[in-house]
Amino acid sequence: MKQDDPAVAVTTPEQFKALGHPMRHRLLFALGRGEATISQLAAALGSNKGNVAHHLKVLAGAGLIRPAGTRTVRGGTEQYYRRTFVTLAFDDAATTEMAFRALGAEIAAAEQEPFLMLRSLRLAPERVQHLTDVLRGMADQADDGDGYPRYGLLFGLYKPAQEPPDGGGA
Repeated sequence: MKQDDPAVAVTTPEQFKALGHPMRHRLLFALGRGEATISQLAAALGSNKGNVAHHLKVLAGAGLIRPAGTRTVRGGTEQYYRRTFVTLAFDDAATTEMAFRALGAEIAAAEQEPFLMLRSLRLAPERVQHLTDVLRGMADQADDGDGYPRYGLLFGLYKPAQEPPDGGGA
């Protein structure tokens, strides 16, 4: 599967609306594994085809997915869909929170025990930029291509909204 764009910045009202429902996040995660039909997505996500079709229409209207070919099945033709991006970039707090809830559900359903680590670091501004560049480079080079099992990869570097006090000392 080849997506159209490596990264898509979420900027339009249609994109924000599309990302405003957890089922659409689940569909985007599922389509990150490869192209799929409505029937395949419904089975994988434990939903009905009408519900999946509705949410796919919203995602397509926002430009986040697109048709990717068809297959003939008993009595008809099914449409395959694929994502139009590899990564999404957005700054909206509400959408970020919803994306993390969907990501949490994805991690909780992982086949193997996931590796997760959260650290608090004190970094000079130039070190922040260097670390950001290193993480971006690692994410860009991490894909070994088709034929291997898919894994999720989450990198993050952020400055908390309010720094906790150092804890004493006068």
